[in-house]
Amino acid sequence: MVKRSIQKTKVTAVEPDEVFELAAEVFRVMSAPMRLKIISSLCQAEKNVSELLAEIHTTQPNMSQHLNTLYHAGVLGKRREGVQIFYRIIDERVANLCRTVCTQIAMETDGVADSI
Repeated sequence: MVKRSIQKTKVTAVEPDEVFELAAEVFRVMSAPMRLKIISSLCQAEKNVSELLAEIHTTQPNMSQHLNTLYHAGVLGKRREGVQIFYRIIDERVANLCRTVCTQIAMETDGVADSI
């Protein structure tokens, strides 16, 4: 399976089918609740894996798998500082979409939107 980046690219004309394919890829990347938690956490600040694991309860291998998916999709960027790798949001469209959808759902279900 070839993974494509969902980041914005400069295109002069896009066929309607291509728009739907790219939108479906964005939704596929965001389809896992764990990835939404990661995106939400990284909207606050750049973090390393240890910091993410302190906020999001999962195993290190599971966290790494989701970070890798988000990185290869072009949602996250990373930098190395010594032995630590820090992740950050580089595709604000995905962060904004995540924030909008999760906030709306939280409001509709009387959830606490402040945690998003």
